[in-house]
Formats: sequence, C-alpha cells, structure tokens
Amino acid sequence: GFGMTTPATVAGKVFLIVYGLFGCAGTILFFNLFLERIISLLAFIMKACHERQLRRSGLLPPNFRRGSAISGVGSLVGWKPSVYHVMLILGIFAITLSCCASAMYTAVEGWNYIDSLYYCFVTFSTIGFGDLVSSQNAVYQNQGLYRFGNFLFILMGVCCIYSLFNVISIVIKQVLNWVLKKFECRCCPKCHKSSARLGRRNAITPGARLRRHNISMETDGQYDSDTEGRRLSGEMISMRELTASNKVSLAILQKQLSETANGYPRNVCINTRQNGFSAGVGALAIMNNRLAETSDSR
Repeated sequence: GFGMTTPATVAGKVFLIVYGLFGCAGTILFFNLFLERIISLLAFIMKACHERQLRRSGLLPPNFRRGSAISGVGSLVGWKPSVYHVMLILGIFAITLSCCASAMYTAVEGWNYIDSLYYCFVTFSTIGFGDLVSSQNAVYQNQGLYRFGNFLFILMGVCCIYSLFNVISIVIKQVLNWVLKKFECRCCPKCHKSSARLGRRNAITPGARLRRHNISMETDGQYDSDTEGRRLSGEMISMRELTASNKVSLAILQKQLSETANGYPRNVCINTRQNGFSAGVGALAIMNNRLAETSDSR
C-alpha cells in the first residue's frame, strides 16, 4: 500500500473493505502455499545432498534407494533439514533477487543503488512507505517489458521475504526458549519448590478422585482438599469429573478423526512437545512440520 492510488468515493471505499477481506485472505493463502512448496523443494534438495554425503563417507551402500529402510547411523528415516541452513539459503536468494531488482531500478528510474536496495526491502516486506515508488513516470523506454519485470520482481520478492521472515521467526522462537531454559536453570530449586506447593486447585483429571479416595481410605478417612471437608465416595461421581472425562474423550475422538481424514497419524517429536511455542498456526505450522527443531542443540 504505497498510497499513490486511493478510493475517493464512498462506494469505492466500501468496495475496498469488502474486496480486501477476501483479497488479503487469498494473498495470505497464496504466500503459505508458496512457503510450503519452497520449503518442500529445499528439503528435497538438501536431503539429496545429505544422502550423497553419506554415500561418499561410506555410511550408505551404493545401491541405496529412497524409501528403503536402513538401520544404523546412515538412516535417512525422519531426517529434516536444519532451520539455519534453510534461513541461509533463503537469505542468499533474497539478497540476490534484491540486487538484480535494484540494478533494474537504478537503470530505469534513475535512482542510486542504495535507494534502489532500500526500495526493494520496503516493497518486498510490504511496508510501503511511498517515498520511492516505481512506474510513476508517464513514458518509459520498453514500458511494457519494464512493468512486467517490475511485477515479477515484486511478486517473487514478497514471497521470498515472507518465507525468510517465517524462518527468522522460528530462530527467534528457539533463542527465546534457550534464554528461558537458562533462567529456569538458575532459579531451578526455588521455582520447583513453589510450583510443587502451588497447584491449580480446581484442575481435575479423570480418575483423580478415585485415586484420592483410595489414599483417603488407607489413611483412615482424611478429607479431600478440593471438597473442603466432604468425604469422597466411590459410588458417586461429581459433575466436574464427568465434564473432564467427556473433554478428554472428545479430544481423543477429535484426534482420531483428524488422523483418519489426513490418512496418516500425526507424529509430533518430543522436542516440539516440550517447546513453549510448539505446533503453531499457518506458516509456523508448515515450518515446524517440515524443518528440524534445533533449539536443544544451542
């Protein structure tokens, strides 16, 4: 949104709002699809390079085919490329694309090279200040070819920078997790003691009351803290425990339906389960599923 062309009438502004809802949603979907394809392509190429390196080092037999199970050190089952390698490749591609686009803008628009690089970053990152805007002159030499090249550079640049930003966000997430783990290690005894004493009082899991009932029978009928003086009974079930049991059953059923619809069970690694920013939505989910989490190795 450089702001060089804006709606002036009320009907145009209303149309912009309605069309923008679907247009922006479709654009985000397009960026996510591009991100998924580019990450899949990079993962395929990097896996082939990794397989070739293992073959040279002798960890894989020469007649190894993809899809065949191999036990040992050279197994490629579940191998994923590192986030840092993907970030490096996307960064090099983004810099190369910006340099090529800046050369075109310098030659056609008459800007200096630094201003052209600045315009590329502002445009590709969708900031759009509007201080520098391309294709604003009335006549250009080879105007149609220049506008087509401008369109391609902006489209590829925005997709590339969008993918790079998502990879950088995962790296920032890993750095934050590493910093949080360092803080936990320093105040570990105090935090664990306080967390052991302070628990969520009304949090009830299925079977918790039955276990507490058995403990209370062994200890000559002590009172439960959640019921505040009421004795537990194995014959009655509370409404809260029934609700909690139904929630767990619904969660399991929802997971089974999701696995059936996708055609395969979703495998979640241990590192992402322990991660404070695990899973994710949209682009983060794509990156977490297709790239290796390397925050534990920091």
